[in-house]
Amino acid sequence: MSIQTENASTSRKRRGDRKDAYLVRDLDSMHFLMPFIIPGRTANEAVLNEVIDLSEVTKYIAKKNAESPEFKYTFFHVIAAAIAKTIVLRPKMNYFISGGRLWEKKDVSLSFVVKKRLTDNGEEVLATIVCPKEGVSPVEHIHSEVQKIVYHVRKNNKNTDVGDIMDVFKKLPRWVTKLAVSVLRSMEYHGRYPKSLMKGDPYYSSCFISNLGSIKMHAQYHHLAEWGTNSLFCIIGEKKPTPFYGSDGSVTVKDALELGITVDERIADGVYFAKSIKLLKHLIAHPELLELPVETPVEFYPVEQPVKEAVKA
Repeated sequence: MSIQTENASTSRKRRGDRKDAYLVRDLDSMHFLMPFIIPGRTANEAVLNEVIDLSEVTKYIAKKNAESPEFKYTFFHVIAAAIAKTIVLRPKMNYFISGGRLWEKKDVSLSFVVKKRLTDNGEEVLATIVCPKEGVSPVEHIHSEVQKIVYHVRKNNKNTDVGDIMDVFKKLPRWVTKLAVSVLRSMEYHGRYPKSLMKGDPYYSSCFISNLGSIKMHAQYHHLAEWGTNSLFCIIGEKKPTPFYGSDGSVTVKDALELGITVDERIADGVYFAKSIKLLKHLIAHPELLELPVETPVEFYPVEQPVKEAVKA
């Protein structure tokens, strides 16, 4: 199977487009009506759970860290890079619905939470990385950007832009905040939401990632939100020994983790989601592909499945 970079819904800005997205115009009647029949994003959640073999990722990370980089490579960098490349090659994963219309984001962006200190009272900071659609190695770009954010937040004890904006709202009377949020919701509905406020807001990103495995937690699902334009949420679970079936029926125990992916089912069909997940798993199983330019096409074939997935089949 070969995955090529698909064409965007439009190659240039046209009348009716948003500052941050292109209007998807070639819709069939069903997809045109869905935002009106079932308007809420949370009412259209599809939950996809996948078990990811970490064998090759573990070797890859060990090789990268053997070079003694200033900032260590982790599973998070590889998985985030694989998500970014999947979205670049599968652009419908970057779609969202707002104002009863279907849109394609102009940028590929990933959001996550950085905790300043790993304590009960440690402050949380929201961070966003924009990944160019061509000309960069996704794993190196993600690694570099995460390093900058972590140093900015933890080493310098500073906030991010979106954190500064939220601090302003915190100081306002409740009625003023309620009114301001209502106005912003209306602006979003009409495609007039300020781009300056989108910057750093995780609910305006392509994918919101929660790395629960880093704090030894496990969850398979996180809801989407009615705020913003985010259609994709990914939970990274904890690494643990997991049995896998080989093509010959043999069982091997390997280190693996679960990915819990929540997506707005209105942005694409089941076949498109299935191919996108297969591509994501292939990229994680072959992390060296993430060193190539993000737009590089990928050819892949089925790999062995975890025991519980094979049993379900």
